[in-house]
Amino acid sequence: MAKKNYDQLAKEIITNIGNKENVNSVIHCITRLRFYLRDESRAKTDTIKKLDGVIDVVKSGGQYQVVIGNAVGDVYDAVIHELGEGYADDVATDAAIAETAVEQGTGNRIKNGFNAFIGVITGSMSPVVGILAASGILKGLLAMFTGFHWLSATGNTFMLLNAMGDSAFYFLPIIIGYTAAKRLGGDPIITAVIGGAIAYPTILTAAKGGLNIMALGALHFPFVSYTYSIFPMILAAWMAAKLTKWVKSWLPNYLQMIFTPLIVILVVSTITLLVTGPVITWLADGLAAGIAWGLQSSGWVSGLLLGAFYQILVIFGLHWGVVPLVANDIATTGHSYLNAILCQTMVSQGAAVLAVAIKSRKTTLKELSWGAAISAFCGVTEPAIYGVNLRYRRVFVSGLIGSAVGGFITGLLHVNMWGFAGSLIGFPSFINPKVGIDPSFWGFVVASAASLIVGFVVAYTWGFNDKMQKEEEIKPAKNPAKAV
Repeated sequence: MAKKNYDQLAKEIITNIGNKENVNSVIHCITRLRFYLRDESRAKTDTIKKLDGVIDVVKSGGQYQVVIGNAVGDVYDAVIHELGEGYADDVATDAAIAETAVEQGTGNRIKNGFNAFIGVITGSMSPVVGILAASGILKGLLAMFTGFHWLSATGNTFMLLNAMGDSAFYFLPIIIGYTAAKRLGGDPIITAVIGGAIAYPTILTAAKGGLNIMALGALHFPFVSYTYSIFPMILAAWMAAKLTKWVKSWLPNYLQMIFTPLIVILVVSTITLLVTGPVITWLADGLAAGIAWGLQSSGWVSGLLLGAFYQILVIFGLHWGVVPLVANDIATTGHSYLNAILCQTMVSQGAAVLAVAIKSRKTTLKELSWGAAISAFCGVTEPAIYGVNLRYRRVFVSGLIGSAVGGFITGLLHVNMWGFAGSLIGFPSFINPKVGIDPSFWGFVVASAASLIVGFVVAYTWGFNDKMQKEEEIKPAKNPAKAV
């Protein structure tokens, strides 16, 4: 779709979701526009699905999700231009979810809480995933270059490239603080400063030395390293948003410019450094260790099950609940057995749609399938899933079969992963930065080959032929939260 059509597509989407007055707010992730609507029943889903440029529509997590694909950023900009900045993601707060729930009469606090959590995770993490993936690839390539002695680990070139690759992880509290504040309706700059405070080099040095901030009798408050951290800053962003609103409710206008950030930074930074930060970090460490232990001890079982079913979460947009677990793994341990398994699900869905691209004689379908296959091999499977694989459901099942095999091998060989980028483009993430290429890299090669071959062969021989009629309606479960 040419870029000149984005404005028209945005107008058609807005018209068919019930016009501007039916929209509370809208955010976007890597491939989807995620609307918070006042009344979902007003949306003309069948019409929206048939729009040129729309892949599918999914209702999940309290959101009306319009799947666009790789052009979602441009379409989002056009939608915001049409709606106005007041509907953008920086005001897509939990209040919008609550308002929608009240107006629709749900009255289900647990469901609303889950929807709010998914919304916060989506809004906080989706702008960051791309840079984490790019940084992980760069760090993996550096590990390979130094492992083969193509680049000196003590030279200036390595120092500069390593800074580029490591900056997103090192300053992640600042980045997450900014994106989480936008999602929660707080002040992004104030929250970013709080992220800078807890990631300050002097504090990191004290944390490495095992020093304490203070002690009250037998109770010690230790310095903690917050580089690569996510959860402490999301909570800090929530506290900052609430405190900012409260301070502005009583502080005179002429004092707010200086004293609002002063109070918020002092209070939230102190609470984070003394209490919530250490507690959440310890819990996150325990979670990462538990996941690693479970995946290592169960091995092939975990790999088989995760490989077979993970992409089903993608259908409902619930995979964002897993993204922080992967990020937390890498943040706390430097690697992720979980991500190594999930990587194979992308490879296999790409292989399945590649089979369609090669086998089909329909020009339009071939073009769509080739683009979807390339996207999947670059780590984004939604164009493949919604554009082709789910439309010909046996193609999607073929991908699940392939990823089950790839996940089985990954778990059996205890393949590890040191970066965020998945699928074939993420191969540098399987290079151990400390020792270079090790058995995990070759395990990735073997598992990926199996995912590719099985996913492709099953789809080519059983999953697809040109005589099949595509499914026109893909209906998600009535309560997607139960699909987790």
